[in-house]
Amino acid sequence: MLLRGFESASNGMMALIDNMDNTANNLANVNTPGYRKSQLTFKNVMDASVYQKNGELIKGQSAGNNRYLGSLSMGSEAMKITYDFTQGALSKTGVPYDFALQGDGFFKVMDSEGNIGYTRNGSFCANSDYYLTTKEGEFVLDTESRPIRLINDDMEGTDLKAYQILVTEQGNIEAYDGKEHYPLGAFGIFNFSNKEDLCSVGYSKFAPRSAENRELVTPPAKYTIQQGMLEMSNTSVVKEMLNTIQTSRNYESLGKVITENSTLLDSAISVGRIKG
Repeated sequence: MLLRGFESASNGMMALIDNMDNTANNLANVNTPGYRKSQLTFKNVMDASVYQKNGELIKGQSAGNNRYLGSLSMGSEAMKITYDFTQGALSKTGVPYDFALQGDGFFKVMDSEGNIGYTRNGSFCANSDYYLTTKEGEFVLDTESRPIRLINDDMEGTDLKAYQILVTEQGNIEAYDGKEHYPLGAFGIFNFSNKEDLCSVGYSKFAPRSAENRELVTPPAKYTIQQGMLEMSNTSVVKEMLNTIQTSRNYESLGKVITENSTLLDSAISVGRIKG
């Protein structure tokens, strides 16, 4: 039983370390635009059935005439990571290439190798070819999954400084030179029916794990785009700090269990030597 106590406590401590790492990551990204809070789901490592036979507790035996008392967990481990996709607070920046999504959906982006990602981070910029990109250089895509270009053939010259880029709440993009409006397409905003299937691919981007979910990408039912604003992380500093304190206390408690079991094991070994 002492060795099982060591195993159970050590499994619990490893799970708490994973939980603390996840909390630290949430706190580190509290000011990252579009960041979605992550959380761990845990599972029991092993459950042993406990029965009572003639007043003695026994484990792992068939019921028979023994009275079933319940199950004994041997600790837990992290099973999977999920993300909280609730709305984050909007922050006004006044930057014309900053866009905040309010409601459901994601911006669709594509890197130079054609890899697709979905993000709530609307901090964009224009590259040297006047394409709208993320700060990491990935193309922002329109409703037809094509890169959005901020210059079209009808516009005189190719200097963006002569134009004001305007975006409606529905995501329609246009350039305005003070006299005329030049349409430039519209943001592609996409949503997923099963957000639990999404995994993080870095830089506040997500991608579906399964091929089936990729086929279910659809426009969200309700959303608006706010220009000159950014959606911030939905991490709550207070909740994460409370989680840190609770995790630390649980880790300390399990450490005491190991210390006490170690003392009992030393005593048992000493008694065995004396009898020998």
